[in-house]
Amino acid sequence: MSQNKTILLTFDVEDWFQVENLRPWIPFSSWDSYELRVERNTYLLLDLLDTINLKTNNDNPKNINESKPKATFFVLGWIVKHLPNLVREMDKRGHEVASHGFNHNLCYSQSYAELKKDLINSKKMIEDIIGKPVFGYRAPSFSISDSVLKTIQSCGYQYDSSFNTFDRHGRYGHIEISNYSVKGSIYKVNNDFFEVPLSNLSFHGKVIPWAGGGYFRLLPFFIFKEGVKYILRSEDTYIFYAHPWEFDPHQPIVKQATRINKFKHYMNLSKTAARLGSFLNYFSNCRFLTCHVHINEKWGKNEQY
Repeated sequence: MSQNKTILLTFDVEDWFQVENLRPWIPFSSWDSYELRVERNTYLLLDLLDTINLKTNNDNPKNINESKPKATFFVLGWIVKHLPNLVREMDKRGHEVASHGFNHNLCYSQSYAELKKDLINSKKMIEDIIGKPVFGYRAPSFSISDSVLKTIQSCGYQYDSSFNTFDRHGRYGHIEISNYSVKGSIYKVNNDFFEVPLSNLSFHGKVIPWAGGGYFRLLPFFIFKEGVKYILRSEDTYIFYAHPWEFDPHQPIVKQATRINKFKHYMNLSKTAARLGSFLNYFSNCRFLTCHVHINEKWGKNEQY
């Protein structure tokens, strides 16, 4: 794979009991009663990223800091509140820390006032911990809309990364991006605000989900990587996502959950870490950048970490 290709690794940092597929059996009011496992799982991810040596800059010692993959962590405010040192560690290791809202409420299910409060407060919580501005936001379960996008921008974010073009998932939202300017895979929405949509395959007019998550666990790795290679042949960027709980095969089982929800949540958890390691090694000729850095690169922004 060509060295001018870029992969944006993104992780939605929420714990095993906070996911939408389990919400009917685990309401927000009960979260404090469950075991926190997200810290150890996120450290697993951070340590895995530190073990990978990228091949793109081995001939340039000035770029030694770029020899390790960098990622963007969209952190739930509830996690920020309970584990501030974890947020500091992400930042310390050179990754971008962004917002995932506070309690995983779907954006389009909230009133304008509720959503705006959530967006502002979750952003400020992270900024107070790392002492740096937070630029990015990802809506829980990709619950985006055109009006939600405008609200995100009005709350001081530089970009959103909530648009998943796969339209056969009941919770995923939709925005109209066809009229926006685009460079690579980064869409300029308005002035200094951008959209970073997830990467999917398009085949005969149909969208096939290929950005990661459950599909990364479901598909055999040799098939998944071929899809990523196909995307990178036509695009200069591939955007991947996963959750720390997807790397935790020993998490508790919610016995009351339906069979399909159990399948979605627990499928192949024991294989995810090894698959991500294989993914990183296979595509080690690519650049692994944070969303914010890549936007700056594409659109000539001057702010850097």
